[in-house]
Amino acid sequence: MNIDTIVNEQYCGKSPQELVDAPLTALKGIGEKEARALQEAFNVTTIAELARHQVIANAFAIEMIAAPGSLSASETAKETLLDDAVEMTFPASDPISVDSGITRIEVAPEKVEAARDHQNAAAIAANNEQACGHTNVGSPQTKSKDIGSA
Repeated sequence: MNIDTIVNEQYCGKSPQELVDAPLTALKGIGEKEARALQEAFNVTTIAELARHQVIANAFAIEMIAAPGSLSASETAKETLLDDAVEMTFPASDPISVDSGITRIEVAPEKVEAARDHQNAAAIAANNEQACGHTNVGSPQTKSKDIGSA
């Protein structure tokens, strides 16, 4: 919004910070007579006081509620029913509840260093050797016999 279009000529070019403390007569459409009437009726003398006045805020709220595109009471009820139906149809779309029992893992589980022992092969080979009673492929004793070894 170009503020210069809503203020009187002598206030054009002023910053919004300067205009909030300006008298009501800085606004286009408010002369001395209107400014006196607003002061008598609402006890306001500056743009900021007028903007913050509760009566003005209430009037603005009513206007916003009644603006085109706002829903009537029956439309709001229908919209609420539709929202509830969608919630019941797609419950998985809801964010996970705090009470769902899911906890954050604070410490990562121990990991085998992949460069030395890919997929924990040495432990698996040792377990297989113990179970079978003899050396198997993948154990340190059969390294040269492993497929792909030189």
